[in-house]
Amino acid sequence: MGAFLFYPALLNIKGKECIVIGGGKVAERKILSLLKYGAKVKVISPSLTEKLKKVKEEGKIIHINRKYKEGDLVGAFIVIAATSDSLINKKIASEAPFLVNVVDLPEIANLIVPSIVTRGPLTFAISTSGASPALAKAIKKELKIFYNNEFSKYLAFVKKTRKQLISKIEDKKLRNAILQAFASYEIIQILRNRGYKEAKGIALKKIKDLMDRV
Repeated sequence: MGAFLFYPALLNIKGKECIVIGGGKVAERKILSLLKYGAKVKVISPSLTEKLKKVKEEGKIIHINRKYKEGDLVGAFIVIAATSDSLINKKIASEAPFLVNVVDLPEIANLIVPSIVTRGPLTFAISTSGASPALAKAIKKELKIFYNNEFSKYLAFVKKTRKQLISKIEDKKLRNAILQAFASYEIIQILRNRGYKEAKGIALKKIKDLMDRV
């Protein structure tokens, strides 16, 4: 297969059936991530890690205690092949009905699971299209430093305040100006260097100045 790039997208998997074949450490990471985003997870594997056994006991996953067989993927929204057998992984990739991620073999899949950094509703997805997962992880570490938890606090404030203000303002230019006041480069720098409270204060002052001009 020639060179290719993956089309970036964010998926809403809440309530969607996602099937993971494999029960080892790699599968564990994938499963915990799927659960975090609200997926209904089915795991097909004759064995599970201790962590996955606990997750199973808590009723968070459905476990099919056997090896993969043809027909197991019917109804799946996402399939993740995380077995240690490359031949089985290739078979899974060829039979998957929709989106399939094959661990360590991106060239036979149509879905890459990127390295992810979240700060509340802010999400960074980092991918090298399979060229270097290690570099993606290194960039992830850097993003965690530059975009700290102050961004999460600020976005919670923005979400609440934006909704209240926009519902009361009919003037389109004023609404756009207020939206920009929440998201200036200055605000980003203040969040990064001086924190949420100061960024919030400056944003509110800018918005008040805009409102006073009306």
